[in-house]
Amino acid sequence: MTAAPFVQATAGAPRGMLDMVRDASGPTLAVLAVLGVFSVLSLWVIIAKARHFRSVRRQGDRFLARMDEAVDLKGALDAVSALPGSPYTRLFRGGLAFVNEMRPGALANADAGAPGLSLTQLEALRMVMDKVEAEEADDLSHGLNWLAIIGSVSPLLGLMGTVIGVMNTFLGIHRAGSANIQAVAPGVAEALVTTVAGLAVAIPSVIAYNHFAARLNLVMGELEGFASEFIGTLAKERLV
Repeated sequence: MTAAPFVQATAGAPRGMLDMVRDASGPTLAVLAVLGVFSVLSLWVIIAKARHFRSVRRQGDRFLARMDEAVDLKGALDAVSALPGSPYTRLFRGGLAFVNEMRPGALANADAGAPGLSLTQLEALRMVMDKVEAEEADDLSHGLNWLAIIGSVSPLLGLMGTVIGVMNTFLGIHRAGSANIQAVAPGVAEALVTTVAGLAVAIPSVIAYNHFAARLNLVMGELEGFASEFIGTLAKERLV
């Protein structure tokens, strides 16, 4: 018997977040629409980069396993010749191409006293490999800037929507001439929806950005280590 007045008093009030979104004002809907676009873009980038880094990780494991089995640079070239293109194979082949260009036949005749690279050419080789590493870093980091932008901008958009919603609430209170809690609470609750939405979009983006940045640093560290090992192998085989 006492439930009827309560239901009647709250029938027109929003019962959840979906109701508040459905009945939201124009500025709030605009902010939520932009956040929705950001959410879809963030999800697409996360899925694409997860697949990309997973593929690079598999390729790197195969490449390093083949390199461990090789006894010299000629054997390493034969071992990786059948592997698909990857940051590791492109770096290796780029280094070998420079050596063959500077000293034709030096790789094939390493045991026959063929002249090796001079110190100047060795420094040029290091620069060539650094260039390949930079290109691979640019390719691996493609799209991560969007995660950084979404992660930093989404909370600000949510806050802007909240401020606009609170302003509209106070203007409505002024026009209605009523400041009781029943008049204020629905408007404030609606205003806070954009803050929640902004955080919901930003948090996964920031987590994914930091995760992929760590994966990128790991791959680049392996490439730098391999480049140093490659130059060391040239010295060991008397190609420098």
